[in-house]
Amino acid sequence: MTGSRNFLSRLSLSLAPLLVALLIAILLLVATGAPPLDTFAKLFTGSFGTSSKQADTFVVWVSLAIVSAGLLITFTAGQWNIGVEGQIMVGSIFATWAARGMWEQSGIVGIPVIILWAMVGGALWALLVAVLKIYGKVNEIFGGLGFNFIATAFNIYLIFGPWKQKTGGTLSGTEIFPEALWMPTLPELRVSPIAIIIALFVLVVIYLSLRGTLWGLQLKAIGKNIRAAFVLGVPTNPLMLSAYAVCGACAGLVGAFLVIIVHHRLIPSISSGYGFLGILIVLLSSFNALWLAPLALFFAAVSIGSTALQLELNIDSSLGGVLQGVLVLVVLLMQGIKEKVISK
Repeated sequence: MTGSRNFLSRLSLSLAPLLVALLIAILLLVATGAPPLDTFAKLFTGSFGTSSKQADTFVVWVSLAIVSAGLLITFTAGQWNIGVEGQIMVGSIFATWAARGMWEQSGIVGIPVIILWAMVGGALWALLVAVLKIYGKVNEIFGGLGFNFIATAFNIYLIFGPWKQKTGGTLSGTEIFPEALWMPTLPELRVSPIAIIIALFVLVVIYLSLRGTLWGLQLKAIGKNIRAAFVLGVPTNPLMLSAYAVCGACAGLVGAFLVIIVHHRLIPSISSGYGFLGILIVLLSSFNALWLAPLALFFAAVSIGSTALQLELNIDSSLGGVLQGVLVLVVLLMQGIKEKVISK
């Protein structure tokens, strides 16, 4: 009897955040004059209603799944890697640089090289934040935000300067890559099965690394108490550097996909806010890798489906972001309450 009560108590505490978030979302919709049922229906059909919408949703899912998997590594080590946006952007820059050097190459040779250089670029940019944190005692939040601004400025400089189009509008980005350097996608759709497979592979590798390796165990020890881990003989500095490098490589991989699958060029706002959404996904997952894929799919669906709100219900598409923010805040609040209840 006691066991069943405990189970029901844990279940109610787990479902409470979602129910509260849903209630607040409904109240917000009513307050803005939006019909709740129609809004939720349009969000769903706008993201899964057609094969094209499904493909667009999975394009976003690939980016969110990979970047959140990388962020989980640094978060496990107790590092708030806010600079992941810049790491995505630098990955895109490295990918574009590699593509420009292989303009005449076939995709079999060019695409893997582009991806590799993008991952190197993202890793190097993340390591700069780590070096400032470890050896310069600069908080990773400030260091990451600073490098985000630098990456953005450098990206714009390249688009308007050395990599400026010979013809056409500069704001649209650099010259379009040759089709040989586009990653293959499904016919008339933007989604690449290869990218989905790679995203699933990254999720599995990150899950197994954190769950069943000494490296993952040591990262968790650092995240719990870095001083105690150091005293016990854990090589804290090399491990933190490795965590940032892995996260940056994942961000660079996302940057590569954005230029060789989605845009086929480097554009000013290439990162699309995926880095910040990845942070929210990791927080909602409670640092559990198993939840990254479904949460990334939810955020991808809201991101794509929210465009239908403006087209069909005359509701500003930013409402999707509001709903995402409400969900995150409520879930984090309820998780804190849940921990206090369980501790008692």
